[in-house]
Amino acid sequence: MERPKSSEIFKKLNTLIPGGVSSPVRAFHTVGMDPLVAVRGEGPYLFDADGNRFVDFVMSWGPLVLGHAYPKVISAVQKQAENGTSFGVTTEREAELAELVMEFFPSVERVRFVSSGTEAGMSAIRLARGFTKREKIIKFSGCYHGHVDALLVAAGSGAMTLGIPGSAGVPDSVVAGTLTAEFNDVESVQKIFESNRDEIAAVILEPIMGNCGFIPPEGSFLRDVQELAQANGALFIADEVMTGFRVAPGGAQELYSFCPDLTMLGKVIGGGLPVGAFGGRKDIMEHIAPAGEVYQAGTLSGNPLAMAAGIATLQEWRSREVFNRAAGFASSLVQAFQELSESNGIALQASSLGTMFGFFFSDVPVKNFTDANNTNRETFNRFYRAAIDEGLYFAQSPFEAGFVSAAHTDEVLTEVVRALDKVFQKIS
Repeated sequence: MERPKSSEIFKKLNTLIPGGVSSPVRAFHTVGMDPLVAVRGEGPYLFDADGNRFVDFVMSWGPLVLGHAYPKVISAVQKQAENGTSFGVTTEREAELAELVMEFFPSVERVRFVSSGTEAGMSAIRLARGFTKREKIIKFSGCYHGHVDALLVAAGSGAMTLGIPGSAGVPDSVVAGTLTAEFNDVESVQKIFESNRDEIAAVILEPIMGNCGFIPPEGSFLRDVQELAQANGALFIADEVMTGFRVAPGGAQELYSFCPDLTMLGKVIGGGLPVGAFGGRKDIMEHIAPAGEVYQAGTLSGNPLAMAAGIATLQEWRSREVFNRAAGFASSLVQAFQELSESNGIALQASSLGTMFGFFFSDVPVKNFTDANNTNRETFNRFYRAAIDEGLYFAQSPFEAGFVSAAHTDEVLTEVVRALDKVFQKIS
């Protein structure tokens, strides 16, 4: 597929912005392409600067559960914009969205809005440390909780290894209190607790890994980790920035029946606008300033445009029929992946939960970060370029989950299956 105008725009961007992108996840160099340069979204489709149309399975990295430019969301934002875009003071819309969040997530008794998932992660960790009066935290290899210094820790060689900075500019001292465990390995968590008695403030994890591909928890893993945290006086933090509202209306908490101490949310609650949130037990949340001694602030937190978009989105997403229809699409998509890969002799693992899905080119199941690292990236890259040529836009990395929306209809599915058939034939 030729994209001359997009390439020209990207060349200009490279003279103005490092790498030509405002976030590394937008770079396509690992798949040997220039990035997409988007100009418009409509329902399940994304249109680039050259007029090419793509079926979108990224959906702005998750928040567009209703699809691009959903009329009620657009109308809500326009109406609010007419009254002002930002005030820097409290609005009633914050209460409206907070009530909706609590309706979906009963574990959230109090909530604080922020402007990104990174802020939610940073704030939740600070709160956990302030509440427990402890400093160390446990995270999991491959789980991403924002570009916070203390959470940018690469996977260690063992669960007992102290954190190693995963980015230049992050001092060793900042991540010394970040301990890394292996997802789906309860024993790795237990060993850390045993070696750091009365020192762990919190365990933080994505209940379903979405920043390492799409990797669900196995068996009683989530419950076992939470019980270890409780037994050792640590908080259990569920990062549902990606899974919240997506794998079930009430997130992974609803799907797997657990109740975390703190929850991180984002993406969906802004309906496509920048927003995040963290919340949880009342007794913990009341330690946040100005109610308590743990300082957290944000000039544009609770921005009225984001609140309006979030309210309109969640009001629509309340409908189980809307959710189930989108979840059905994801399930059918995964089935198509499995059947087409098998018929073309290509090793592939694919699965979905709710409206979230993922696939790996591998002949064995993928259970953690190590497994994901051993999948066939060469095949993924060939698949990706072929998919783009056929008008299918997936995340440009094997270490990202995919998303569908209420706008992905049966007619779209027929179109996608036909395109996927051509893609798998090309790479077989």
